[in-house]
Amino acid sequence: MREIAFIGVGLIGGSLALAIKNTGKYKITGYDINEQNLYKGVKLGIIDQYTTSLKEAVEGKDIIFLCAPVGQLESLIREIENYNLKKGVIITDTGSTKALVVAAGRNLLEKEAIFIGGHPMAGSHKSGVEAADNRLFENAYYVLTPTKDVPDSAILDLSNLLSATKAKVLIMDSQNHDEIVGAISHFPHMIAALLVNQVAKYREKDEWYFQLAAGGFRDITRIASSNPVMWRDILLQNKEILVEIANQWKEEFDILLSSLLEGSAEQIEVFFSKAKAYRNQIPEKKTGAISALLDLYIDVPDHPGVIGKITTLLGEEKISITNIQILEVREDIMGVLRVTFRREEDLEMAKLLLTSRGYHVYIAH
Repeated sequence: MREIAFIGVGLIGGSLALAIKNTGKYKITGYDINEQNLYKGVKLGIIDQYTTSLKEAVEGKDIIFLCAPVGQLESLIREIENYNLKKGVIITDTGSTKALVVAAGRNLLEKEAIFIGGHPMAGSHKSGVEAADNRLFENAYYVLTPTKDVPDSAILDLSNLLSATKAKVLIMDSQNHDEIVGAISHFPHMIAALLVNQVAKYREKDEWYFQLAAGGFRDITRIASSNPVMWRDILLQNKEILVEIANQWKEEFDILLSSLLEGSAEQIEVFFSKAKAYRNQIPEKKTGAISALLDLYIDVPDHPGVIGKITTLLGEEKISITNIQILEVREDIMGVLRVTFRREEDLEMAKLLLTSRGYHVYIAH
């Protein structure tokens, strides 16, 4: 039986380990700086055994997953270089930036180890090993960024292993990965945080900025609630690309601002028309670099017990929900109840169920 080590047993590492362990083909060892995570991992059946020694965790293993925060990956690789690694061992990571990590991983060639950068594009609002889900990566993109000196057999080996997650494995150059993800994920997180911080300043002079932000503004800036330490590290890891994207964005913004100052109705309309046309081409039901909003909106009568009836209906059909909210202000959607799901199939089942029971439900696009 082949042996796999997971360095970091949280949501991502735990979910990967669980999906792979369920195949019954591998022996899983976990390592984490938090021994409580490891204890929970064994108790929950996510890993077979654990160790608090990194050396013990990696030596003799066939495959090693580095599931540590992106800011720690380079130093982790440097530490692993000092250990007696099995010849031909495949080492991969789960960080959301790739170029710097892949560059560091090439040093492992001297140890006759093979490094393949990895980025599973899936996550959850939950954290910790107790939130591990063997279906977390199902239908999500899982990007691998091997260098040219990585044997095809190793890429195939890792890809076959990841088939247990039911993710869609893509092969991509690490620099290309960082450019694309920088534009569609990293930079939008920057903009969302800027918008929130700007409105927070406005609130100092008028409390209504805060009250009215409870609707659509909160939705379009939801990614600003992400882990600040994680995003600090991501931005620093991808800083050259993000600076270039930001400069291009400033140029486009200046053009829009000029059109506004000049009162050019035609140019402003063209600006929004181009954005609308491109956005309408983007697939609605595919997983990308930022998790989709799987929200169902329900018009419900205003009387006691209605929310309980809806949650009971969903529970009886074993449809899992992750959040439920009564909307107070939302100018573009009429619904008063919003239910959030983790999986697309849960959303569709809930829509069919509630529609059949006479509720008016709809999905925002």
